[in-house]
Amino acid sequence: MEILIDILYVVGGLIVGLLIGFFGARKIMQKELKKNPPINEEMIKTLMRGMGRTPNQKQVNQLMKQMQKFE
Repeated sequence: MEILIDILYVVGGLIVGLLIGFFGARKIMQKELKKNPPINEEMIKTLMRGMGRTPNQKQVNQLMKQMQKFE
């Protein structure tokens, strides 16, 4: 009987730990995404200008599609 209670404590502790870990990681990720947003069109245009290229909208759209594939 005592061993059953010990097993229930371990299983309960694992479940509580997983829930706390999941919601904690979720909150941290949301905070990081707010602080460092993903790449947008303006960032791509600035990057291409920095490499000495004048970007047109078609090139920017192609790069945005490629970036969204990898997310």
